[in-house]
Amino acid sequence: MHCIKYYIVRHALDTESIKTLVHAFVTSRVDYCNSVLSLAPKVMDKLQYVQNAAARLLTGTRKYERGLSRLMHDDLHWLVIPQRVQYKLTVTVHRCLRHRAPRYLADYCVPVSEVPGRQHLRSARCHQLSVLRVRSSTLGTRAFSVARPTI
Repeated sequence: MHCIKYYIVRHALDTESIKTLVHAFVTSRVDYCNSVLSLAPKVMDKLQYVQNAAARLLTGTRKYERGLSRLMHDDLHWLVIPQRVQYKLTVTVHRCLRHRAPRYLADYCVPVSEVPGRQHLRSARCHQLSVLRVRSSTLGTRAFSVARPTI
């Protein structure tokens, strides 16, 4: 039943309209809460499945055809989900360091060289960010305050 719906949608719209719909619905959901997804493999597997389905819809390939990752990278210019999450976190940290992000996020992006008593450490000279300690190893490491300096 789902194949019939996708077939009708695929042939009723032109390629640019389908690209717009996919970008509006799929990529907005993929980009939501990237810091939470940074270490959640089950969620990232499901999102990768959704992204693969969207890429197949755009390119007109079948489910078991080879070369989908090449098409996603070369033709659609998409990153796979783990790389996309890392990229979005890195962009957010860059904005925090350039004072172009909300204050509540920028407060977590503190270079080691600005922490009192740590200016002479090797990590301060390498322009690393300070990492907060967490109590929970599963949920605590997914927080923006911990995930951003590790990436």
